[in-house]
Amino acid sequence: MWKKLLQQNSGTLLYSLLLVVVPVLASSGLAFWLYQNQGFLQSLTVGGMVLYFVVVSLTMAFALTPTTFVALATGFLFGWVAFPGVVASYGVAALIGYAVARLIDHGKMTNFLHQFPKAEGVIDELREHSWSLIVLTRISPVLPFAFMTFVLSLVRVPRGRFLVASMVGMLPRTLFFFGVGTQAQDLLALLQDPNAGTSGKLLLGALVVISLGGLYVLLNRAIKKALHRSK
Repeated sequence: MWKKLLQQNSGTLLYSLLLVVVPVLASSGLAFWLYQNQGFLQSLTVGGMVLYFVVVSLTMAFALTPTTFVALATGFLFGWVAFPGVVASYGVAALIGYAVARLIDHGKMTNFLHQFPKAEGVIDELREHSWSLIVLTRISPVLPFAFMTFVLSLVRVPRGRFLVASMVGMLPRTLFFFGVGTQAQDLLALLQDPNAGTSGKLLLGALVVISLGGLYVLLNRAIKKALHRSK
């Protein structure tokens, strides 16, 4: 099975790996660039801010910047007036990532799973509960945004539901990190260590537990139902 998976989906698997690794490598350089150009960014006109959100939508879609990074930096640079722009850019990034993933995979993973009815059954069950699946993957601050977009595209969740559920799921942690950004005094220090404080760490920990616990329950139920159907 694993050999077939690698042979038939090498491009899909390589792209998914890059979506995990690239944000770690790119963040430090981008943080320094933002620090060096913060004065310029804070003086942007409305048109300039629109361009800023277009750019960060692309960088998030292609895993050049983590969503947490964008929320912190935007909160620091522009304040709460820019919050709707961040939410909208998350949605645009999700749609771009979804479309690119579908283009790269081109149905290969789905065709591969046809060879394994039980695995295909699990995916079908997850698709039926795609609203919960999407929200649970988005509320966690530790699950990479671009990578999870790629995974959800392979599950083939409906595009409209994917967009709405992604934006809803992102709201709690976006509000938190954006708020931290608005209170910070130094951009570089903020991006290197958000310093959430005890209450913030407890909140983030709770989001992780809810996300991973909910995903475990959802996956466990999907596996049991798929196995029951295959009998």
